[in-house]
Amino acid sequence: MKFLITGIFVAFVSYYFLYSHIFYCQTVAFSSFEKINEKLYVSAGTDAAQRQRMYEAVGKARQRIEAFWGKSLGNATLILCSNPEEYQKYCHSSEGAGCSLGTPWGDSYIVLNLFGLNVDVVSHEMCHDELFTRLGWWKTTTQIPQWFNEGLALMLDRRFVPETEPMKRYLSYKDEWLYLTHGAQEVLELKNLKTMRGFFGGNQRHVMLAYMSAGMEVSYWLLLTGPESVRALLDTLRRGGDFAETYGNLKTAGESQRRVPPSFYPLR
Repeated sequence: MKFLITGIFVAFVSYYFLYSHIFYCQTVAFSSFEKINEKLYVSAGTDAAQRQRMYEAVGKARQRIEAFWGKSLGNATLILCSNPEEYQKYCHSSEGAGCSLGTPWGDSYIVLNLFGLNVDVVSHEMCHDELFTRLGWWKTTTQIPQWFNEGLALMLDRRFVPETEPMKRYLSYKDEWLYLTHGAQEVLELKNLKTMRGFFGGNQRHVMLAYMSAGMEVSYWLLLTGPESVRALLDTLRRGGDFAETYGNLKTAGESQRRVPPSFYPLR
């Protein structure tokens, strides 16, 4: 019994030090954050105007999610922070306007700082959560490359490319990509952007180029295959299919039917 208690204690301490941000998210109901409802907690340091902006952003973001996915299945708990210290505590990062977190047991959280009080940031993080909810933690973690996860979220996030029509959106991402790569001279290969570390493990220029590379590739894929291809891809993955094979087959089928400017990233 003594060894069991010791083991539980060690496991708890290890969990806390390795995943303290998840622990804080799980226990936000016992913090100083105000509980607006079961899925929304707001820092006591946010004023009425900031809260109103958040409520409006969340409502508009849900509309984007439903328009893109057909139906919103994501059920993340939203945590609005009022200062960098709170954001660091709950997101485990000081970077970005928001972050989304998922657990193996199915809980998910979207953490926002005050820079995230707009529909683009909330839509971006909700898209991550939508993918996580539909595919599950294991398959999202082991099957989905980070460039696809981020590229898909960019399709609802208009901070970098405002166009929503598929061809114009792809060409705008391509223009941004060509500018950042100095005319395709300094390219980040998709195979090097599969992991969180590969995608975000660099300077500001590296991360921006990673985003534009992901946005260009996914916008090209959607231009070829149509929005229904996302559901087809996830259905195949849920049945045990392989991401690269399924994604590539859908892309090849789309290329055989449409004549569009080529992508710089043949997956295979």
